[in-house]
Parts: sequence; C-alpha cells; structure tokens
Amino acid sequence: MKPKAARRQLEAERQAAGTTTPWGGVSEPLAPGEVAEGETGAGVMSPASVPHRRFHGSVNLDPVRVGAAAGRIAQEVIAHLAALPGAQVRVTLEIEATVPNGIPDRVVCTVTENCRTLRFTSHGFERE
Repeated sequence: MKPKAARRQLEAERQAAGTTTPWGGVSEPLAPGEVAEGETGAGVMSPASVPHRRFHGSVNLDPVRVGAAAGRIAQEVIAHLAALPGAQVRVTLEIEATVPNGIPDRVVCTVTENCRTLRFTSHGFERE
C-alpha cells in the first residue's frame, strides 16, 4: 500500500472512531512541502509546524562534583531556555540520601538548620 493511501485509510478510520491527531488528523507527518491529497495546504498543520512549548529534564549528579556539573548544566541548558522571550524557567535541586548505619544527631541538626537558612521548600529525615 502506498504511504498516501495508508494515511487516508488511517485518517478515515480515526474520523469514524472520533479520534484525530493534533495536526489536522493525518496519522503520520507529511514530508516538508507535501500536502495531503485533496488538500490545498491551507489549515493543515504538521507536527513540525507546531512549536515545542515545554521542556523538562532530570539528571543525576556526582555529589563530589555538584558545583561543576550544575555550572555546566546552567551554561549549556538553562541559559538557552532562560534567554527565550517570555520563558519561565524553574530549576529544582532534589537531594536524596540513604545512610545504612544511620545519620548522627549532630548531622541531622546541622543539615536541618542549613536547610532552613537556605530556604528549602521542603526537607526532612526518616527513620527506616
């Protein structure tokens, strides 16, 4: 079956089922400049013409080299996103630590006070 014919058939099945895609109902993106048969090209949106609006990412950092890694991430990812007009960029640092032999009370006090001073939105210890 030819690609255009397959797309038409899938489109007809989707319309019959009441489901369409966000780019005008075509199940697969058309090649650049390609117009679905019977279309003039007006009002037909391909995925390439719909801009990306959000980014998300997470990365594990070496606890010994957090500063260097965070600096590189700031330069190579965050700066590009923050430079876009109207961009709202939020960066969250999440820390997770497991200590098999337990965390001494003096460390619990120090870390808790430092978290308060640094205005962490949430922090805490668990006894498991």
